[in-house]
Amino acid sequence: MIRNVNTQIIADAVKEMCIDTNYYLSEDMREAMRKSADGEKSELGRKILGQLLDNLKIAGEEMIPICQDTGMAVIFLEIGQDIHLEGMAVEEAVNEGVRAGYRDGYLRKSVVGDPLLRDNTKDNTPAVVHYSIVPGNKITITMAPKGFGSENMSRIFMLKPADGVDGVKDAVLTAVRDAGPNACPPMVIGVGIGGTFEKCAILAKKALARPVNERSEFSHIRQLEEELLESVNRLGIGPGGLGGTTTALAVNINTYPTHIAGLPVAVNICCHVNRHMIREL
Repeated sequence: MIRNVNTQIIADAVKEMCIDTNYYLSEDMREAMRKSADGEKSELGRKILGQLLDNLKIAGEEMIPICQDTGMAVIFLEIGQDIHLEGMAVEEAVNEGVRAGYRDGYLRKSVVGDPLLRDNTKDNTPAVVHYSIVPGNKITITMAPKGFGSENMSRIFMLKPADGVDGVKDAVLTAVRDAGPNACPPMVIGVGIGGTFEKCAILAKKALARPVNERSEFSHIRQLEEELLESVNRLGIGPGGLGGTTTALAVNINTYPTHIAGLPVAVNICCHVNRHMIREL
C-alpha cells in the first residue's frame, strides 16, 4: 500500500537525532564502557575509564555535548519503495534537520564547504547521506555523527585474495597500532570486507552504527570479530592511549561479495563516544 510522506518529518527527526546523539551516549555504549571499567587491569586505565563515565553523566545532566567534536553528520537513510515522498527534496530535508539540530543544540559547526579553501559553512551542513531503497512503506534513519580525531586514523587496504583471513587481521591490527592514542581509545572498530574500494568503506562506516553488543549473524565473521577484539586489546594501547587492557570495546565487521581478483578491507575507527541512533518513521 502506497504511503504518502511529507519530507518535513525527516527534517524534524534528523534535528532531534543530531541533538540526542551528541548529548547522550547510547545504552549499548554505556554498558560497554561500564564493563570495560570493571574489567580493566591497569589502575591508570580504570581511572581514565572512570573519568570518561563521569563525563557522560555530567553531559547528560548539564545538557552539554559528550565530546567537543560534535562531528560531521553521517546518515544512512532507508526508504521503503511503497512510499511517495512529498515536499522538499529528501537531501534538502536532511540538511535542514542537521542545520536546525546543530543550531538549536548549540553544537560545534565543523564542516567546511570546500576541502581546500576551508571556509566554514557555519551550520554543519552538508551531511553525508547514504541511501537505500528497501521493501515496505517505512523510513529508517541511522544517525552517526563522526568526529575526525578517529576518522583521520581510518584506512583502506586493497589486499590480494591470497592474503586471506590473516591478511585481514594484519590490516586491522596495523590500522589500530598506527592510530595509537590519536583515536581517543577505548575505540570501536568498524571493518568492511569485500565489495569495491568505496563499498568496503561504507560497510565499515555502517558497522560502527551497529550496537556493540550485537555480533555478526555469520559464525565465521562472529569468530573473527571476537579474535580481533582480543588481539587489539593485547596491543596495550589502553584507555586514553596510556596503557591497559581496554584498547577497543568492540570490533564490528560487515561483509559483501567481491571480485575474484580482490579482497578490499576498510577499517573505520571511532572513539569511545561512538555515537549512533536509529529511528523508524
